[in-house]
Amino acid sequence: MTLLEIFPSLRSGMPSPRVDTTVWPCETHYDDLGRITVGGVALADLADQYGTPTYVLDETEVRRRCQAYRKHFPDAEIIYAAKALVTKSVARWVTEEGLSVDVCSAGELAIALAAGVDPQRIVLHGSGKPFAELETAVAAGVGRIVIDSLTEITLLSALVSRPQQVLLRLSPGIDVHGHPAVKTGVADQKFGFPLGSAQAAEAIERILRQPGLELVGFHCHLGSQIHDPDYYGEAVRRMVGAMARVRDEHDVLLTQLDLGGGHAVAYRSGDAEMNLYVLADILDDALDAACARHGFPRPHIALEPGRAIVARAGVTLYRVMTVKHIEGGRTFVIVDGGMNDNPRVALYGARYDAVVANRHPTGPHMTATVAGRYCEAGDILATDVRLPADLRPGEILAVPCTGAYHHSLASSYNAVGRPPLISVHQGRPHEQLRRETPTDLLTRDLG
Repeated sequence: MTLLEIFPSLRSGMPSPRVDTTVWPCETHYDDLGRITVGGVALADLADQYGTPTYVLDETEVRRRCQAYRKHFPDAEIIYAAKALVTKSVARWVTEEGLSVDVCSAGELAIALAAGVDPQRIVLHGSGKPFAELETAVAAGVGRIVIDSLTEITLLSALVSRPQQVLLRLSPGIDVHGHPAVKTGVADQKFGFPLGSAQAAEAIERILRQPGLELVGFHCHLGSQIHDPDYYGEAVRRMVGAMARVRDEHDVLLTQLDLGGGHAVAYRSGDAEMNLYVLADILDDALDAACARHGFPRPHIALEPGRAIVARAGVTLYRVMTVKHIEGGRTFVIVDGGMNDNPRVALYGARYDAVVANRHPTGPHMTATVAGRYCEAGDILATDVRLPADLRPGEILAVPCTGAYHHSLASSYNAVGRPPLISVHQGRPHEQLRRETPTDLLTRDLG
């Protein structure tokens, strides 16, 4: 029994611990027992009820981030990038907050449609779209399709029986100096057509020759985890110039400019993130300048945040399996999850924090590396994190800012099923996705 349990009055004199809401959901607090709560639910209780590892998603935080984009960009279309995280509930939440949905596969499209999303508010994206996926999208009546290759022009032309709005993806030649795996605005990469290239000119001409395709605008994407808004201002200037050339050369007025997403979020305290207020100002100034320079009417702007909507809403829970102190080396805290549920560390060198969720430690701390259970030396979740020196097996660790590109990138390596996804809202948990079991894995094995 603790002193607080013997003398409850001591609680009133204790300072209330805080968490960094640039990393954690805004509805994150410590309860009277020193446990971390999200959305009014103790994370340790969720770990006990649903097991670990478990993804937790704060519905209020998702909605708050949607509202922030609508506030800062009232005249723009905000299109949620479903690849960050898509379930039927997430699709409903974002559309209820006024967002459209960007999908890049038949599976994401099926989830959005099952959630009741209006097909006209869906944009189909991605490189290498199979014929069957284009066929499904056209049959569903999706509002716009982003053309990424000359082949897609031919396939779509054969499929459509009524006018289909399309955007053409261009690479504006802007290097945001991020990780090579997520730099999508440079010319030498797989997406779209280099701006001003002969291939881009050919794609424009081919689309305009097809009576079933209506070219309504251009699309670009600069990369991921971009915190400098000036890159987007430069993209506006280059893309509006390209739109003006289409008007001058083909007498066709394009009205839509989709600037993609990639807005940075903070994964650890002190990380740089995108300032939406500053971004809105820079986009507005760049549009004014570019349109004035080319005598071009202001296009309708679209933005595609995904990570920026759901990353901070997510927390992943793990149970400590063991603590290893390597003589002359590091201290490893081994947990029951790892690269299966969070491959971003192995893929991109992403950095995370981890804290004890079942108590508020007040004693000495140690510097540790949180590692996973899988058969890879690179199965690391967080390095150089401060954890209590008396950390014990069975305790719960929580890793914040895991709402984006965790569930959607998860795998079943070592034949370990993917974690469940539990949303929290106003003090109640809701199971959105159940845990994947060995039985689920065996259903696909027809041997």
